[in-house]
Amino acid sequence: MVRSIVLALAIVLGHLFQLPPPTVAYGFKNCIENPFNRYSFNCLHRQQRNISALVADLPDWATSLNISHNQVSHIPPGSFSHLQQLKTLKLDWNYLQNVSNYAFLNLGQLESLNLSTNKIKTLEPLAFSGLENLTELILSSNALWDFPPQVFSNLTNLNFLNFQINRLSNFSRIMESVTHLHKLMKLDLCNNQLTSLHHSSSLPPSLAILYLCSNRLATLACKDTFLSSVHLLDLSYNGQLKSNSLRGLDMRNISYMRLRFTQVSATDLFSFSNVNPGHVDFSGMGLQNSSKVMELCKLLKSKKCNMHRLILQDNNISNLKDATFSNCPLIMETFDLSHNRLKSAGCLRFLKGQNHLVKIILEHNVLSHLESCRSQQSMSFPNLATLSYRYNRILDVKSFAFSHTPNLTTLNLNINSIAYLDRKALKGLRRLTTLRLDNNLLTDIYKESFSDLHRLRTLNLRENRIAVIFNETFHALGCLQILDLGGNKISKFQQNAFAGLHSLANLYLDGNHLKQIDGWHFERLRATLRVLDLQGNRIRYLYNYSDSPFVNLSHLQDLKLDGQMPYGITLLPNGFFRGLKSLRSLRLGNNRIYYLQPDIFDDLTSLEFLSLDNSCDGVTQLQPGIFKNQRKLRRLNAENMGIQSLTADVFGNLTQLQVLMLTHNAMQTVDQTLLENLTSLRYLDLRHIPISCTCPNSWFQNWTNNNPKVQLVYHYSLMCPDHPGAYFYNFDTKVCYLDVGGYLFAFTSNLIFLLSVLPLLYAKLYWNLKYSYYVFRSWFGERWRRLREEEEQCKYDAFISYNSADEKWVLEQLLPNLEGGGSPFRLCLHHRDFELGRDIVDNIVAAVYGSRKTVCVVSQRYLRSEWCSLEIQLASYRLFHELRDVLLLVFLEPIPDRQLSAYHRMRKVMLNKTYLQWPGADCSDPTQAQELFWTKLRRALRSSNISHSEEVEEEKAEREESEPFVDQIALDDETCYLKP
Repeated sequence: MVRSIVLALAIVLGHLFQLPPPTVAYGFKNCIENPFNRYSFNCLHRQQRNISALVADLPDWATSLNISHNQVSHIPPGSFSHLQQLKTLKLDWNYLQNVSNYAFLNLGQLESLNLSTNKIKTLEPLAFSGLENLTELILSSNALWDFPPQVFSNLTNLNFLNFQINRLSNFSRIMESVTHLHKLMKLDLCNNQLTSLHHSSSLPPSLAILYLCSNRLATLACKDTFLSSVHLLDLSYNGQLKSNSLRGLDMRNISYMRLRFTQVSATDLFSFSNVNPGHVDFSGMGLQNSSKVMELCKLLKSKKCNMHRLILQDNNISNLKDATFSNCPLIMETFDLSHNRLKSAGCLRFLKGQNHLVKIILEHNVLSHLESCRSQQSMSFPNLATLSYRYNRILDVKSFAFSHTPNLTTLNLNINSIAYLDRKALKGLRRLTTLRLDNNLLTDIYKESFSDLHRLRTLNLRENRIAVIFNETFHALGCLQILDLGGNKISKFQQNAFAGLHSLANLYLDGNHLKQIDGWHFERLRATLRVLDLQGNRIRYLYNYSDSPFVNLSHLQDLKLDGQMPYGITLLPNGFFRGLKSLRSLRLGNNRIYYLQPDIFDDLTSLEFLSLDNSCDGVTQLQPGIFKNQRKLRRLNAENMGIQSLTADVFGNLTQLQVLMLTHNAMQTVDQTLLENLTSLRYLDLRHIPISCTCPNSWFQNWTNNNPKVQLVYHYSLMCPDHPGAYFYNFDTKVCYLDVGGYLFAFTSNLIFLLSVLPLLYAKLYWNLKYSYYVFRSWFGERWRRLREEEEQCKYDAFISYNSADEKWVLEQLLPNLEGGGSPFRLCLHHRDFELGRDIVDNIVAAVYGSRKTVCVVSQRYLRSEWCSLEIQLASYRLFHELRDVLLLVFLEPIPDRQLSAYHRMRKVMLNKTYLQWPGADCSDPTQAQELFWTKLRRALRSSNISHSEEVEEEKAEREESEPFVDQIALDDETCYLKP
């Protein structure tokens, strides 16, 4: 319950403060996730010694892991414990010397484990603990010499165990370790140091395939029933193994047995054992000539066995007489004479009588020619479907060379030295579907050569010396689907070279000498062609032209133009790809295209894969909009193109792009908008590019460290080119980031505070601030000094501050009583004494500081006047801050306290100083009250800024003079009192 509340609270706080989601980087230090299978990981050639450095950051969903070609020497316990879904693990080509106990703990789903090509000498007893579902264990090419018998005890589902190329010598020890594996079907012990098969334990009854080749077996020394359940037994390359070693062994269930290069003879084998002769491979058993072969045939016939195959490889046979195998039982399927010294096939006359054969293999001999067999029509192999003469020295093939095999479907003449193929050599092969003539010396081919091959589907003429394809060369091949002419010297096609190829889907012309291709070359293939390979030719364009060579190939799906020699294409003409509306794959790599026009790919609207690697000469700037129509593109290889910038205006339209490879380019920054537009991206390779570790890339660091979708290849290994030894994923970005959230909070909180306080400040301190501003301005303009000097001189006795609405009272009452009748006072009135043309504020400041007193004539209108407020603020500033008695308040009318509460400065003056109230008409004797008012006002004006004691004495004398008069007034009406 508490946990749920905390989690909910965390979610709420995350929303409130807009915290980023807790994602992790989708990239690995030493591994690459297969972009087409997110469960498969390769960690190849990383030169790592520590297994945890390779697998620690791999996700727990991995099912296939390849750690080959590293320098791992030890597997600690539980090294893969977090990869519990793993099914395939390859650790071959490392430096493993031992495998610790519990090394593969928690890998309960593992099915295949490859530890081959290491230096393992021994195995710990519990090395494979926890691998209950393991079906394949490969320990080949190590230095194993021994291991504890219980090491495979828990591998109850093991099906294949491979110990090939080790140093095992104790066969009994091996059997003791595998005897309980009831599902073991295949055991490979080839290339070890076994000397016998003596053992106390029995083979698992499930074991069907046993390889014991290339050991030191001189005798088997095993129980008679030892091989009773074995179906395939390989004892070859045990040079000391003799025939009597097989005496009495039960080998009835063996379906294939190899004994090449042993001392076991065929005669003794059938005398000493019950193996079926039809299941024995007679390769390498010393059958050098026709006589020995014929003896073998008689022996096989005497056994009355069914022969599905007869394999006679590596017997050093050079010549065979006619009908050599006529005395053999009928061979129903395969006859193999490969790896001998046979000099002539002789129309297969040595196989006379074996007309049930389906497959004949005569590879790796020294045949020099194939003669004409037209006269041998009486000897035919009507069931023969496959005939292979590969890896011979055939120079020429005569006419009607295959008349005796009219029903062939596959003919292999490749990897010979055929320079002459008679125009009628293939005559009569009307059922042939596959013809291989590759890797020969053919210079010319003619239409007569293939005139009977109406059913041919695959024709391979690769790696010959053909220079020209003549008209109608393939006119009879209406069913041909694959034509391979790669690796020749073709520089020219005649007009109708491909006439008749109504079904051709794949055309390979790579590695030829084509300098230019034109639309009419492939015009006849417009309806069927799907794959066109032109890589490695000499195609080059030096100027633009308007015709596209592919305009007719509207169904083409795969086009290869990469690696043109020796300079590359250099220029792609305007509209070069026009017509390829169905193209899905285009390869343009390894060319030197100096400029890619922005509309060059406009017609390729179905493109899914584009390779431009190594295609440009020098530094390249891809033009904006170059990929604008490639909205189906899924893979883009742009490695080593010299690209300087990765921007949205170039790559932004690739919304379906999943794999982007950009290694070995020159870009230093990545456009943030670009990655936002590539919504389908899953794999990004930026190895070996100088991405700078600076503030412009700080967002990219954050993106790479926190994206859950796009795998950045070797994310944690990307270095900072501008900071040697630093890594891109953790370079310091603190100086780059402005804490927007914190600053926004501080700004808004302060703004709210100011908006709350400013009205109050305005109401209470507005005039203080304004006065301070004006004083500062006066001071700044060096007026402050002049004002102080003027104060000492006191040009006026009093500055009268009043509202214009009260001007009548000032002129009719105040002015005559203070300036008239011989009065010594000189007053400053703004309408009379302010300097014309001078700033009003400067006039006010000068008046206040140029007068000994300031008399404020206060009324309702005065309180509402902005300028009057400024004048009283200036005077009160002198009163309170400079401690000068300069302010006198005269109220023309009664004003309630609630109205004065807003003017706290005036209230403060009233609480500390005497103020005068102008007697109104409601007084019982206004005349006498007004006389008293003027007397008090004159006395106040006469007082100067003297000391406090002098002021008290003067005030006492004046009070004595006027007391009788004031007392009389007070008796009449107490409302006319002049002091509060």
